Amino acid sequence: MAALLALVCGLIFGLGLIAGGMTDPAKVKGFLDLLGPWDPSLALVMGAAIAVAVGPFALAKRRKDRQQKAWSGEPIELPEVQTIDARLIGGGVLFGTGWGIGGFCPGPALVALSSGFLPAFVFVIAMLVGMALHDRWLARR
Repeated sequence: MAALLALVCGLIFGLGLIAGGMTDPAKVKGFLDLLGPWDPSLALVMGAAIAVAVGPFALAKRRKDRQQKAWSGEPIELPEVQTIDARLIGGGVLFGTGWGIGGFCPGPALVALSSGFLPAFVFVIAMLVGMALHDRWLARR
């Protein structure tokens, strides 16, 4: 049942990304280009996503028993750390740089990959290599 719920949620998420234009690198770059012909439509997509998520996160945060489970049966794990540190800022800078250069972030890249879009394939390979390098770097520390 958990796998079916994950599949349905993933399909809804992917369709939402496609409908919102998040899988089109040109549209994403148009949103990020503040000095050129700026396209604010993705701000509406992100705003809608935040609006949908605020309620469930607030409910999950108010739960007294942190061991309660989500509908899928998985435990709900909210972040414990609430501070802004160098790792968070550095990660945000790396994420934003990759998003600006490639026109993808991980979710939309995987959705675009499923359609056989070659730039998405290149982005996903680079993302996986970056994740592996990060894991090796952390293991050495």
